[in-house]
Amino acid sequence: MDIQDLANSINGKLVGNDEFFSIDGFTGKFTFLNDSHTGDIVIRHWIDGTGVEMAFNKNIACLITQTPKDGAVEMARKLNFPLIITDKIELANAYALSHTISKFSPSSTNIVITGTNGKSTTSHLIYHILDNAGYHVLTNTDSESEFNTLIDPMVSKLISDEVEKNGQLDYLVIEVSEVQGWLGKLMKNHAALMTDAINPKVGVITNIAMDHIGLVNTIDDVFEEIKAVPKAIANGICVLNHDDELIMKLKATNPFYTSMSKLDDKNAVYFDEDGIYYDDECVLATEDLPFTSSHFIQNILSAMGACISLGIGMDKIVEGVKSYEALNRRFAKVCDEPLIYDDFAHNPDGIKATIAETRKLLPDNQKLHIVCAIRGSRGVEINQLNVDALVESMDETMDLTLSSSKDVVNELNVVEDDEKEVFFNTLSENNIDFIHFDNLANCLEEVLRKADKKDIILLIGAQGMDPAQTLLDDII
Repeated sequence: MDIQDLANSINGKLVGNDEFFSIDGFTGKFTFLNDSHTGDIVIRHWIDGTGVEMAFNKNIACLITQTPKDGAVEMARKLNFPLIITDKIELANAYALSHTISKFSPSSTNIVITGTNGKSTTSHLIYHILDNAGYHVLTNTDSESEFNTLIDPMVSKLISDEVEKNGQLDYLVIEVSEVQGWLGKLMKNHAALMTDAINPKVGVITNIAMDHIGLVNTIDDVFEEIKAVPKAIANGICVLNHDDELIMKLKATNPFYTSMSKLDDKNAVYFDEDGIYYDDECVLATEDLPFTSSHFIQNILSAMGACISLGIGMDKIVEGVKSYEALNRRFAKVCDEPLIYDDFAHNPDGIKATIAETRKLLPDNQKLHIVCAIRGSRGVEINQLNVDALVESMDETMDLTLSSSKDVVNELNVVEDDEKEVFFNTLSENNIDFIHFDNLANCLEEVLRKADKKDIILLIGAQGMDPAQTLLDDII
């Protein structure tokens, strides 16, 4: 690779040295500054003069950034070190992903999963089915959501590290955010850009719903971000949720459909009360499903549709589904008495679906205690939609407790006063009683104190609820 070709490919401007800095050129690996070695390329959203000097001392091939500041350009020129400045860092990360797959995993079959809800569970299910079938497979989905972002070179690093350690991959299963941004600015066409870089044989689009308020503000905005994904999948197979009206407006060359009701289509997998059907044959009975909530079954359908499209044998698919265990915080049972479920329900559709499924498990004359962590530093709009979803879902069998989780969140997830107020005001206007706690530990202690052993406690929310299971272990 020529450094000027690299700069041109990502719409970048090269300053400092006009050749790769390390004597042996570029290793082919894109990574982070702290993890870099001689000949690697580092991608950072911003870099200052100190960072450039560190890169110089580590003898890396070059730096790529969107925001040089505090003497970065001057230091690059002083040290004669190559610094590429691009207006869109996502172009650099897409290039890194494409180059890494081409160099380190050229023979793998690649799968992309995007959509608003269910991406992580669907990705993890596909990974588990393939891994259980004996294939060497890598996914960027993890229970802490640390790796499932493509706005830095993490996935490129994961791929090169895995191949160097364990050999060639059979499959890559990559989760792609349907909407992505940086510092409040939308990265337009992120999902399509990354999908194109991955060059998938199969792409899954789970659904289209509201999330990421501020980056997008209407459902039409979300649709605009997703509609180019089928084109990026090109002649690959596109697994689509037939029950989603907006998904059905997408134009895919080779669609494969999933549905929670019968479909008269050979390229489809669907569910009815007896189980999951493919080609009009029940291939997986309801009693053999690891989960029976509707949103989990939809994820199972998507994963099965992807694996069918890959040509995996149905016996291997069924075996993988039966043996699957959910990611943390995906309707995970964390206690039996009282029954406590924990779910990463952090947007309106997720909140409504999770509460609806939990209600089905509630014994007669017992109470459902909903414990909701307010989303911190995400703005009034998404919190308004979330509290509206709570209002829509609440009934007389439910008790509501809110937490700002001050004791467990970092500075990026602090609940602001206006985010609390929109919850308080909306609930009060709808005559819904609630209790609010600043700290999650106090909140959980109070709910456990007042819950009957036969009640159900449902924990929902994003970062503010992540440490709940650890706190509960200590409390119980």
